[in-house]
Amino acid sequence: MGCLPCKPFEYIDVSRLLQGNIHTMSAQSVTSPSLSEGVKNALAVSLRGVEELLPQEDWVRKLVRSEASGQPLRIKLGLDPTAPDIHIGHTVVLNKMRQLQDLGHTVIFLIGDFTTLIGDPSGRNSTRPPLTAEQIRVNAETYKAQAFKVLDPEKTELRYNSEWSDALGARGMIQLAARYTVARMMERNDFAERFAAGTPISVHEFLYPLMQGYDSVALKADIELGGTDQKFNLLMGRHLQQEYGQEPQCILTMPLLEGTDGVEKMSKSKNNYIGITEDANTMFAKVLSISDTLMWRWYTLLSFKSLAQIEVLKAEVAAGRNPKDAKVMLAKEITARFHSAQAAEAAEQDFVNRSRGGVPDVIPEVTLAAGESGVLGIGLVLKQAGLAPSTSEANRLIDGGGVRVDSGVVGDKGLKLKAGTYVVQVGKRKFARVTLA
Repeated sequence: MGCLPCKPFEYIDVSRLLQGNIHTMSAQSVTSPSLSEGVKNALAVSLRGVEELLPQEDWVRKLVRSEASGQPLRIKLGLDPTAPDIHIGHTVVLNKMRQLQDLGHTVIFLIGDFTTLIGDPSGRNSTRPPLTAEQIRVNAETYKAQAFKVLDPEKTELRYNSEWSDALGARGMIQLAARYTVARMMERNDFAERFAAGTPISVHEFLYPLMQGYDSVALKADIELGGTDQKFNLLMGRHLQQEYGQEPQCILTMPLLEGTDGVEKMSKSKNNYIGITEDANTMFAKVLSISDTLMWRWYTLLSFKSLAQIEVLKAEVAAGRNPKDAKVMLAKEITARFHSAQAAEAAEQDFVNRSRGGVPDVIPEVTLAAGESGVLGIGLVLKQAGLAPSTSEANRLIDGGGVRVDSGVVGDKGLKLKAGTYVVQVGKRKFARVTLA
């Protein structure tokens, strides 16, 4: 798709947009008796767990029109395949997509194979290193497989933004770039901070929000979803749709999910994440490890239970029901989503067994060489068996009482194991059957 016909450039200031065009709705307007029950329900689903829905009044009008015409709305989510895997924190937005999908609307899962070549500058203090075309292709296939663990693939429109971005060409890119000013682009916090600090900003980074916004033009999106860090880019889509004579999209931002520690946002670097490709037993156990308070936040953002069902469960816990019951239900739901109901049941039994001091039925088996001396130090055993990243970390784990051999706690960092087979345990969840030969 080439560049659409241009109209005279008119910048829409983001702050003015928020203060003027974008309205927040009162509780009274949300529950207005003039709205049908279907629209009220769709609005409640839309608002569940969201950070912002802007402008809400426009979204209500779209919902009313969709119900009257029978024409589903177009729900857009774009993800750049910058990494080979995702954690459940990334699925918060996908869950919202699935909720809207279940209402009968068209969800568009957009893989940003073109925008990945640029790299999203949102929240970054340096230019993102480019990925190769092969890396993007491999990651894109992984994203598809992972996204369809949440979305219904039969009801999902899968698109790649290279479809129209490649066709835009140099002339079209120049015309698109004319629709925004450098001054307005520099109002972005990340750009402003990098400029003030003397940190390099590559010219191509200015193209990223423009290209993401152009995706909304190409797809004729009614609403675009994203994390809170994507607000500027989402508003760009709204602006460009107006520039091209389209009805502007609404924007919906979802909060960043707190990790298992309940403090920091979920991140691999913080080691507080649950990868959606982790084995069922680990996934189940990690969900059970979260606090009773965080559990309700996760229920809102990750569970497919209705808000009414969650409130009933909250009331039961407040009345004396063990909160662990609710946490087990959540752990089984999440585990079943990414594995199966049978795997979730097995994971529960495995957890119960381990909590009683038992050893899981299935654990990794490792054979290590004992060496000429016929023995191997416990630190090297842990490292070579993949139970610790280094011998120094192994020693730290031993000092903390977190290492067991054949159910006995290891207190001596100098322990040497002779030839034979041992069940080695680190913490509550790491096991290996180690054979020294």
